[in-house]
Amino acid sequence: MTAQRPWRRMGLKPPAPAALGVLLALALLALAHLPPLPERSPPLPPASAPPEHCQEVAPPLPWGLARGKKSPLPPAQLQWGQPPGRSRRWQRGAAGTAPPWLSDDDLQKMQLLARGQVISKTRVPAHGQVLRVGLRALGDAEGEASPASREEGCQDGRCGLIKRPRDLYEVLAFHLDRVLGLNRSLPAVARRFTSHLLPYSYTNGSPRPVIWWAPDLQHLEDANNDQNSCALGWLQYQEMLQSHGLRPVARDTPCSSILPGEWSRLALFDFLLQVHDRLDRYCCGFQPDPSEPCVEEMLHEKCRNPAELVLVHILVRKSMPSRLVFIDNAGRPQHPEEKLNFRLLQGIDSFPDAAVATLRSGRLQSLLLESLRLDQELWESQGGAEGLRPLLRTIDRRARVLLQYIQEHNLTEFRDSLS
Repeated sequence: MTAQRPWRRMGLKPPAPAALGVLLALALLALAHLPPLPERSPPLPPASAPPEHCQEVAPPLPWGLARGKKSPLPPAQLQWGQPPGRSRRWQRGAAGTAPPWLSDDDLQKMQLLARGQVISKTRVPAHGQVLRVGLRALGDAEGEASPASREEGCQDGRCGLIKRPRDLYEVLAFHLDRVLGLNRSLPAVARRFTSHLLPYSYTNGSPRPVIWWAPDLQHLEDANNDQNSCALGWLQYQEMLQSHGLRPVARDTPCSSILPGEWSRLALFDFLLQVHDRLDRYCCGFQPDPSEPCVEEMLHEKCRNPAELVLVHILVRKSMPSRLVFIDNAGRPQHPEEKLNFRLLQGIDSFPDAAVATLRSGRLQSLLLESLRLDQELWESQGGAEGLRPLLRTIDRRARVLLQYIQEHNLTEFRDSLS
């Protein structure tokens, strides 16, 4: 006996074709008014962010500043978590996501430093609290890196130096370098690390600066002077500055491959940050406190004999031997204004016009804030604009002092054609 249709069992007549059409139309109408499914899952939080159920103790600010209320990040903030390979249009965005002084290369390296997975670590000789780490960029193939491939990765520019929390000033220095159009510092970001490959002191929640590792920095073979690309004493340096414009630098002169304008960039940059280690590591240009390393290491006593004074961290890249590279830029944010080191400017008779124009514009603080907003970790850990502003005011005051120095000494400006 064949199974009966439902309407026959219940004594009903079969539905007419017109009724079926009406029912089908009603069903399609109901489906059309359902809310659409999301095209993709919501974005994951940054890898460096702690889980919501974990509480972390906020680290102390490294620059001796009072913690201010955190300022919300603007909508135009660069999203580090986005996949790599986006075009300039994405990086800039309709509202100007990244400022024009940061190049595509800068942004790519900053993203690698901020989001790259740590795949290896190496101690840096004579720098006990500095680690060199290999980084795997987003989208790179997974897998365990062999020692050979780790070294090859650094040669390909996929490594960074993790420095001390108190060196966070190097991140601000990088943005100052780009805002002024000097373009001699290596990309740097602030980051909190969670990798199991790193010691606990590197994963305890404190933000640390990560500096891009330039694979082709040129070092002297002398083990006692390997932090230089060329050996240059203070007296030789001054003689080289004085001869500029009068006669060409002889090829056998130390650092003869470095263009004259490079020293002007370096002096301007170091004065604003009060970095003494390059041009005045002996603290000859001011009266140091007894706790200063130059006093503890008895370097200050050598100021009596200028022939013993040498320059340090004078570095170039093998691919660009005519341009300086600025490293170790954690200057002195709290250096008192009455002790500013004018020796850093000695012998310099001109400065790059673009940098000087930026200092004169009165917009240095606002431009730095615009640039620093890209670094979410630094921005939030320092209390946003409110927390960063004391540092920026200090740099701005030094800029006004420098402008006054240029005016009083009738110094000139040169067109800076090198980026």
